[in-house]
Amino acid sequence: MRPRDLMIAGLVALLVGGVVGFVGDQRLGGLSIDLLFWLRHQIYPRQLDAAQSPTVVVAIDEETYRTPPFNEIPNALWTPQIAGVLDALIAGGAAVVGFDVIFPTSVEPLVPGYDRGFRVALQNGGRAGKVVLGKVQHQQLPIKPYVGQSIAVGNQRNIRSVNLFRDGDDVVRRVPLTFAGQDAGGAPRAETSMALELAARALGQPPAVLAEGGLALVGRRIPGSERDAMLVNFADGDAVPTYSLADLQACVEQHRDADFFREHFAGKVVLIGAVLDVEDRQLTSKRFITAPEGPSAGARCVHPPMAGLFRGDVVRDTIPGVFVHAGAVNDLLRGDMLAELSPPWSRLLVVGLTLGAAGLSMTLAPALAGAALAGAILAWGLVATVAFRHGLVLPLLAFPVAALITFTLLTGFRFAVTDRDKRQLRRSFGLYLAPAVLDRMLASDRPPALGGELRTVTMFFSDVAGFTSLSERLAPAELVALMNEYLTAMTDIIEAESGLVDKYIGDAIVAVFGVPLDDGQHALHAVRAALACQARLDLLNAGSPAFAGHVLAARIGLATGEALVGNVGSRRRFNYTAMGDTVNLAARLEGANKGYGTSILVAEATRAAAGDGVAWREIDRVRVVGRAAPVGLFEPLGLAGATPPARLALAARFAAGLADYRSRRFADAAARFAALAGEDGPSRLYAGRADRFRATPPPRDWDGVTTLESK
Repeated sequence: MRPRDLMIAGLVALLVGGVVGFVGDQRLGGLSIDLLFWLRHQIYPRQLDAAQSPTVVVAIDEETYRTPPFNEIPNALWTPQIAGVLDALIAGGAAVVGFDVIFPTSVEPLVPGYDRGFRVALQNGGRAGKVVLGKVQHQQLPIKPYVGQSIAVGNQRNIRSVNLFRDGDDVVRRVPLTFAGQDAGGAPRAETSMALELAARALGQPPAVLAEGGLALVGRRIPGSERDAMLVNFADGDAVPTYSLADLQACVEQHRDADFFREHFAGKVVLIGAVLDVEDRQLTSKRFITAPEGPSAGARCVHPPMAGLFRGDVVRDTIPGVFVHAGAVNDLLRGDMLAELSPPWSRLLVVGLTLGAAGLSMTLAPALAGAALAGAILAWGLVATVAFRHGLVLPLLAFPVAALITFTLLTGFRFAVTDRDKRQLRRSFGLYLAPAVLDRMLASDRPPALGGELRTVTMFFSDVAGFTSLSERLAPAELVALMNEYLTAMTDIIEAESGLVDKYIGDAIVAVFGVPLDDGQHALHAVRAALACQARLDLLNAGSPAFAGHVLAARIGLATGEALVGNVGSRRRFNYTAMGDTVNLAARLEGANKGYGTSILVAEATRAAAGDGVAWREIDRVRVVGRAAPVGLFEPLGLAGATPPARLALAARFAAGLADYRSRRFADAAARFAALAGEDGPSRLYAGRADRFRATPPPRDWDGVTTLESK
């Protein structure tokens, strides 16, 4: 990647990540939390045992409104019935009772003494610190309980706000922890919220203010308390036992069953509130986790659940507000709270992830980058879900949004600027350079230029036997079709074995193995390619329509050694090619096949470099024009383990004849070679040589090396 592109990608990632990270806190953060609840519900359902809940709810529900005596009088006249239930709850051992329902008016002025029982219950509970009435902070004037009830309970000592926080999208995700209030003398003071007050009383310790900011309860820091808001860790399903007020009132009135209250309410935080279809319904983070609602799920004392109140096909995305308070109290008592990253850390995380997305977008092909980015987003979703399960809230949506924006911008930038030059190079040189050379050139971000380097390579040189006479017999169109079929098949094999086709010279193919990319097994790959080319040519001769019954025979020479490899030519036109003695040797070995009757000959250096992955036989030792040292010639018989036994047996008999020949036992050699001459070209050649040397022996300094006169 060019420094310019690297700088632009970094700037785009920083800008997009920073903006999305900031806006994500304001716009995406809430939706991310809601989706994390849904993902956790799908992967790790948080099903808590309702029987173990520290908090229970006494519901003023539809059943209450339909059951005597509640159905016969307005709810302002329910205070005597509520008083009886309140007394029974406290007598049954409830840790504290909180009211998420407010009675701002009373009939006491009209019917003196009507609320006496309720006031007495409030007074007794208030003195014991076991009753907390609710109020609602409403602009400047709060909505409070009726003055007589406030006095009875002990005024502000036992009255707390039940307000809930709503985010900008009107979803309740957090509960406040404190409110600005006043003491008895009118001085300002921080006043705990209903949820925090109930939890503190149940634990027997008030919340502590930390020196670094925030609150702690029984030594546990409350996440979010530095911002005075705690994220509610909603459980799935009905995690809070709920009892109908109508049933509890009947239990008190008809049975006076104290055991029932001790069994179900002892040590519990009790919240009394509305559980109705239309009143005090809150859209919360559970809005994507919906299920049909049913009757109050707590145990029954007198009345069975009322039939016909609920439809199984109706689901709601809201829950009664009293369950928000109950969930918050449970979180505080259990210490099972959700911690959100502070905005600076959240934004820094989004920027870091976006930089990674920018790297993918600029280094991979667009389709591959898109697939990698999709995988990264899925992985991020899983990471965020696992973290959420363990109480850490990560910015689920901010990273995908920032990544997609970054990917789109940088892909457009690449198409318009960065990849434009590469597309032009591919169009200009795609038909002249091998794909491997072109890819290397594009990866280096340098246009092709003159120059080269010495590399150890294996040269491949092939030619078609009798091509001149064949071209004279065929019409031009037929000849072109045949050669295109042949050259395409051979080229595909060479490139499949990591070779580079340097050029076509008529019917000849010049290829290089070991460039432009390093290949430690270039000799073996060249030999494998040669064997595969001969096998493929046999198939083409047998059935290719383009061959039209014509049979081609190809000769191949391979040589390994140093060669000058690079862009060679003029400043206006050049080619990636190889030059040097190794190239010439491969060409001479190709021609030597004709004299030996072979189809593939390789130099001794190639045989050594290719190793034992191939079955070999030695053919000769020769001197070629321009080289003083002799060169060993070998013929590859096939891949090791896949060579027919008959060929291996012939090679063994040939080796025995060659040993006799080099030991000047020409009569024995002639006999051995003559026995093979009918099926083997090199044996025919050596049979004639042995006969001549038997008649006219070579000089005493003869070294068995053959001189190849032709180039």
